[in-house]
Amino acid sequence: MKNHSLKNKTVFITGASSGIGKACAQQFAEQGAHLVITARRKDRLIKLAEELTTKHEIKCLPLELDVRNQKQVKELFQELQKQEVDIDILINNAGLALSSDKFQEAKVSNWDIMIDTNIKGILYLINETLPLMISKNQGHIVNIGSVAGHGYYIGGNVYCATKHAVRALSHSLRLDLMGTAIRVSEVDPGCVHTEFSEVRWKDKARSDKFYEGFAPLVADDIADAVLYCVTRPPHVNVAEMVVYPQAQASLSELYRKGCDAKDLFT
Repeated sequence: MKNHSLKNKTVFITGASSGIGKACAQQFAEQGAHLVITARRKDRLIKLAEELTTKHEIKCLPLELDVRNQKQVKELFQELQKQEVDIDILINNAGLALSSDKFQEAKVSNWDIMIDTNIKGILYLINETLPLMISKNQGHIVNIGSVAGHGYYIGGNVYCATKHAVRALSHSLRLDLMGTAIRVSEVDPGCVHTEFSEVRWKDKARSDKFYEGFAPLVADDIADAVLYCVTRPPHVNVAEMVVYPQAQASLSELYRKGCDAKDLFT
């Protein structure tokens, strides 16, 4: 079956300064797609844009964006409209976890940041992108969720809740868009070795130790899954893809050589 070409399509990626977002930018550029890459660390985006435009001869627009800021999101899309940048694919990748504290020990400020980033950020981006996709009756929205949206673990509380919300939003959006040619996919990674755990715990040594004893996924594995979703023929919609490393059997079951790890996060 012939893959759907990304040549000259424009892909908007959030959280593109590192990890899965950066890997998506690299793999999509290899396919000839033009890019709008966003994150809070603009210096990293500029460097990435220079690399991709030189290597692949595509257009790559690096834009600073905090997805939690609705005003900033709206103004960015107003500017894109002025520049006549038409988004074909939206990849909602920006997301994070903060701490693995039990509910009774957690900080409300961490809850706010996770909810604003993982849920409201996705809503703000879809709110700006969807009218344009509906007007031309084509487009693809990919939400990066997590296996945390399929279960629960000690200390996961609000992070799990946000990823369950991503799953609910993805399912609901597909229902609301029935009758259109717009596709909605969700990719849910298991353990991926990126900056995720370092951000979560603010402790690089603890983060590095977490990935010892097994072969975790890497950012390119998830970018490859996203690429698979968006290159299916237009009549095919990969609604949901759960991706584990081979050593992980479920949200909270992970085989590490030389240890008996029952809890992934503490």
